[in-house]
Amino acid sequence: MQGILYEEPSVWQFLFITVIMGGWTAWRTGKSVAEGWQPYRTLVIYTLLLGVAIRFIHHALFHGTMLTPQYYLVDTAVLLLFATLGYRYYRTRQMTNNYYWLYEKVSPFSWKSK
Repeated sequence: MQGILYEEPSVWQFLFITVIMGGWTAWRTGKSVAEGWQPYRTLVIYTLLLGVAIRFIHHALFHGTMLTPQYYLVDTAVLLLFATLGYRYYRTRQMTNNYYWLYEKVSPFSWKSK
């Protein structure tokens, strides 16, 4: 997978920077967008910017390439996954807590009408 999904010599660098640090930041971004009642497209824009920041961390700490479309897309896809999960989790909580007479929780990431 080295060279396809990540450019670092060790998968641990990719997991630490992109998945742990970036994933946590993306989750919190999804939470923030959901709690602000902003649309999903706002989350996508924020995640695209977060992808640039994660690429910069790879570049600054591990001398990775900054402007490689392949690795930017991989990092951003991972971040978008975490951001979407955070967004759906907190939007589900909002809908079922604020409109408890209309909706009930089906899973941590979805709701349905009562």
